[in-house]
Amino acid sequence: MPEASVSESLSSARERLEAALRAAGRPSDGARLLAVSKTKPANMLRQAYAAGQRAFGENYLQEALEKQRALADLDDIEWHFIGALQSNKTRDVAEHFNWVHGVDREKIARRLSEQRPPALGPIDLCLQLNVSSEASKAGVDTDDLPALAESLLALPNLRLRGLMALPAPSEDRDRQRHAFRQVATALAELQRRFPEAPLDTLSMGMSGDLEAAVQEGATIVRLGTAIFGSRPPPPGS
Repeated sequence: MPEASVSESLSSARERLEAALRAAGRPSDGARLLAVSKTKPANMLRQAYAAGQRAFGENYLQEALEKQRALADLDDIEWHFIGALQSNKTRDVAEHFNWVHGVDREKIARRLSEQRPPALGPIDLCLQLNVSSEASKAGVDTDDLPALAESLLALPNLRLRGLMALPAPSEDRDRQRHAFRQVATALAELQRRFPEAPLDTLSMGMSGDLEAAVQEGATIVRLGTAIFGSRPPPPGS
């Protein structure tokens, strides 16, 4: 995708988010874009940065670290790690990212807290909620959420900000909204239980369901293909 296209796609994505917020009766700053840049080269992130984007989401650690080195001159990028995180990767994430979306185990959160350099301040984290309650899906079940949240709120170098979700893909708007409503309801319950906690984030909604997510209160929407174009299929697919 040429530079003009990255800029134009980002502008279109912003307009789409603004329209969704207006339709939901929410303020224009009620949600922000996280540009999901996995598999995309550093020069495309640089183009998005030149167009005003600052928050970027990455799923693959080594690829992300290479991009961070390539973009080290852009010192105000906000790096978000998205997805499952293995124990042997927590140190790099703790040292090089501002946010983590998708933790569902106390062990991983505790390692992030222990390995976070104090000079960087607490790392922001969203727990992943399993809205489908399927054993094969990542995320914590709703019934287990309060206890896990309580344990994370006690960790010194970690700031639990809210929830994220990856509902099963659907083109049905009502089904999309139902899934996102479950996440919003779960966050509201955590806010009730822990009124002093900084629980202000719903990380949900992607290129195919942004409008439904915004309607149900998303504060971070994770857009990849809408900004950077389609991705090649994974090897062997």
